[in-house]
Amino acid sequence: MTPYQYIERPTPFLTKGGKTLPIFAVTPAHIETGTIDPIALDWAKKAGYKAESGSVLLIPTSDGHLGGALFGLGSQPAENPFLTGKLARALPAGDWHIETAPLTANRLTLGYGLGSYRFDRYKTERADTPRLMIPQDADAADIHRQLAGVFLARDLINTPTNDMGPIELEKAFRALADHYKAEVSVITGDNLLTHNFPLVHTVGRASSEAPRLLEMRWGKKGHKKITLVGKGVCFDTGGLDIKPASSMLLMKKDMGGAANVLGLALMIMDAKLKVDLRVIVPAVENSIAGNAFRPGDVYTSRKGLTVQIDNTDAEGRLILADALAYADEDQPDLLIDMATLTGAARVALGPDVPAFFTNDDNLAYDLSEASLEVDDPMWRMPLFAGYEKLVRSQVADLTNAPAGGMAGAITAALFLKRFVTNTASWAHFDIYGWAPQERPHSPVGGEAQVIRALYRHIAAMK
Repeated sequence: MTPYQYIERPTPFLTKGGKTLPIFAVTPAHIETGTIDPIALDWAKKAGYKAESGSVLLIPTSDGHLGGALFGLGSQPAENPFLTGKLARALPAGDWHIETAPLTANRLTLGYGLGSYRFDRYKTERADTPRLMIPQDADAADIHRQLAGVFLARDLINTPTNDMGPIELEKAFRALADHYKAEVSVITGDNLLTHNFPLVHTVGRASSEAPRLLEMRWGKKGHKKITLVGKGVCFDTGGLDIKPASSMLLMKKDMGGAANVLGLALMIMDAKLKVDLRVIVPAVENSIAGNAFRPGDVYTSRKGLTVQIDNTDAEGRLILADALAYADEDQPDLLIDMATLTGAARVALGPDVPAFFTNDDNLAYDLSEASLEVDDPMWRMPLFAGYEKLVRSQVADLTNAPAGGMAGAITAALFLKRFVTNTASWAHFDIYGWAPQERPHSPVGGEAQVIRALYRHIAAMK
């Protein structure tokens, strides 16, 4: 079975032999010492090539045809582990292989694959792209699997809301489940009230597309219970506390938590990991209409805790509260939630380093180790008990938007923590889900974050 694709696209790789052009990945030291192919070295010196990080120099044959390429790694290749992603955008169309490279086969191949991503669904013209021969000592199946998970997350985030509202997110959810023969159940509209998901209903009821709770189950009972929860706000106007226009430009990405847990679920199912997997996505659009929820309203959550609405733009934690309470009732061995939740996390750590919160020190250590092993960054932040008082309301049990704006990422995590009381190992990831600048392994746009590290951790669980 090939990995699931939301958008069908050709593979960036060759798996069978044939005529391919060589790529010589080199550092400045290789040029200085002359320890590369003599023809490539002669051309590099004539061109004044310095092997700077990410630089490409095409090499001609003696009769003027394309003969290969030099790829600069810079003097510190370890600082850019997925630098080979630049090759996927810099090389001309054709078939290529890595002739020499001081990199592991898996790392250089995964980097190339990540960099090959293009979101051209709405383009009328598509350029031909290069293909790379996968080295024999690379784990081709796992590389394809990880790329499929990353690309799924990117595709879902990049798709605009007119094609990725709650209805379309459900269709993508079902398509992924069908591919891996997982079971799906969906609760929609007013049935959310019947089944006790009042906060999901509250946030999404003003949209023309009904709110819904999506649930997927896969695996075998008796294996480790892994539950993934993803925030699925398909667009966020801010509600009655409306965002300015400039702040709405990227709000199609507010379902980035859902997109990323689906990418992670793809990896888990494709690898046939021995787990009992459950995926929960509350899918809504935070819109404005006569029935929109208001500042000052008080609602009772699934868990029975009452929440005062002090800002309708703090809607993500509301839908996650019901979803996490539901997930927690099953007491999974590991509960992960992912959400594009707070600007405070971006101020603290920037767009490329997601914050995570957990009270499980062993889990925090294992996740951090997995992060380093696969170069998928994350950083633990504290569930500081001293800020619990900020989440309390004078009118209700909790407020969804503490006054003052201090420690916003922490108070959001503390809010969510109140809905996870039975599960020992829980981690909350506050992600950005977007690459604001082009990097070797990704263009500007929707981004998968921490799912490769989580995949590594879950695969290693005993």
